[in-house]
Amino acid sequence: MFYSVSLLVAFSFFVPCQGWTQMHPYAGEMQPKPGGHAPIITHAFATESGYYGYVWKIYIEAEDLDGDMLSIACSVDQVGYGHYPTDLIYLKPKYQKHFKGYIQWNTFSSKAPYLREGTQITLRVSIVDRAKNASNQVVLPFIFQHGRKSPYQYQLPVPFDQGDIPKLGNIHIDLFEPTQMGGDGSGSN
Repeated sequence: MFYSVSLLVAFSFFVPCQGWTQMHPYAGEMQPKPGGHAPIITHAFATESGYYGYVWKIYIEAEDLDGDMLSIACSVDQVGYGHYPTDLIYLKPKYQKHFKGYIQWNTFSSKAPYLREGTQITLRVSIVDRAKNASNQVVLPFIFQHGRKSPYQYQLPVPFDQGDIPKLGNIHIDLFEPTQMGGDGSGSN
């Protein structure tokens, strides 16, 4: 009995906080700084559909009381494929306390000549600070619809409809088309 309890207690020290392992590649190494503040995403906006190759802009406003925001962590899940590795966009020093801007993702992939109509993905965005504290997570669904080839028009909501909105960086995740993947997962037939 003592041995079982000891193993359970020892194992609990190696289990990272829920959701964190999916957002940051160094989750097992991170312990939040005592007394530190995690960043907060206060507003987010993105369209929910576009064609394959669409330049998707994800608008984010975030703040950190400690002024030490380091990166934007982007994680993608694709229906029919699964989870992709987390991509990090490092912030410039002027954006470490507060920012209002957008990240951009060209959804064309070097690993897929096309994505099927109706392909669904979910983008999860979080901010990580220098003390390794993670913000709240924003979950943004997106569906590929090929019927419209022209850029979608949309009205930016408050607070993104005012002033210049800077580009903070690019998401670098290449999607796969599961129907084009070979048995070894390499994408070749």
